Amino acid sequence: MTEGTVSLPWLVIRQDDNGNRYRVGRYATRAEAQKIADSLDDRGHKQLYWVERIGHSNGDGASRN
Repeated sequence: MTEGTVSLPWLVIRQDDNGNRYRVGRYATRAEAQKIADSLDDRGHKQLYWVERIGHSNGDGASRN
């Protein structure tokens, strides 16, 4: 990372009822991303939300809700 560059390696991903996946947002920390995923998940919709680190698959560094 260079001076003035912000690293946002954590993604919140949403999967809809048809299996389509969308990036909801990028965040600097896992805790920040998890807070967003949890708040979206708490709304009671059928979509799945989870946190994933850029460059890692769901099996490595990800947390599903």
